[in-house]
Amino acid sequence: MRPLAHPSIDELTLAGLLHALSDPVRLDIVLCLSAASCEMNCISSAKELQGLSKSTLSHHFRILREAGLVRSERRGVELLNRLRLDEIERRFPGVVGAILAVRRAECRAEPRRDAVA
Repeated sequence: MRPLAHPSIDELTLAGLLHALSDPVRLDIVLCLSAASCEMNCISSAKELQGLSKSTLSHHFRILREAGLVRSERRGVELLNRLRLDEIERRFPGVVGAILAVRRAECRAEPRRDAVA
């Protein structure tokens, strides 16, 4: 298995972070990871993200990893992901936190999808 590439914190760009967070699925993945008390894999994330396929989630995690938002680690057959929020906060103070705060507010304002009309 080839090693996973992670950009150093100095290689991160604001445009790259914003691009990665521009997709609602990736934004929700980051939101789930920020609320999680531990690392998450694609399967545990799928429960939170409306049953998206593992291949779709893997694609989104790859984009997040390449943008520098998550650090992924292989453990056996699993690929565990965690946010690099502390590192990103030092490089771009307040940016990701502000985006996540807005998304949390949007989620609270959205009607539940499983509610019967």
